[in-house]
Amino acid sequence: MKIYADRFPRFLLQALTDLLVVAWVYAWIRAALWLQDQVEKLGVPGQKLEGAGTSLADNLADAGSKVGRVPLVGDELTSPFEKAAGAARSVAEAGQSQQEVVGNLALALALITAVVPILFVVLLWLPLRVRWIRRASAAARVRRAAAGRDLLALRALATQPLSKLAKLGPDVAESWRRNDESTVDDLAALELKSLGLRQR
Repeated sequence: MKIYADRFPRFLLQALTDLLVVAWVYAWIRAALWLQDQVEKLGVPGQKLEGAGTSLADNLADAGSKVGRVPLVGDELTSPFEKAAGAARSVAEAGQSQQEVVGNLALALALITAVVPILFVVLLWLPLRVRWIRRASAAARVRRAAAGRDLLALRALATQPLSKLAKLGPDVAESWRRNDESTVDDLAALELKSLGLRQR
């Protein structure tokens, strides 16, 4: 970033960084949703198992109720159908349980896929962004103050890289001591520019 600091205004670099963070977050959310969708496809056999088990249990129960109408032996013939229907319901419950496990796994993997990289970037980017906002807001307030220009010039002398100060002239410190208007303006503008602000 420092290599291009002179070519691009600070506010453009900030905006570009913000856009990259937003793109990063969006990309990982999309990746997490895609992964969740792919993992949830593993629940399809469970859905089929649940459907087949439920259908078989209903059919066996229906057959058992019809057999139960047979005179004299109906009750005895019903028992195997009821047991078979119970077993089919167990199969349906197993299919439902498999779907729940797959759904929970899909959600957990999606959350891990999205949260870890997003948190990593946000924890790096957010403190820097908040610090820049505070510094820029403070500089904007100072800029409006009566002695703000002098304070910004002093700040530039104390914090700006020597290479940037040297571009203002070889005797920039001496000119500042003499309270040279042009030098003070240039120093204040340099400090504001480093924060993405303009001198008014």
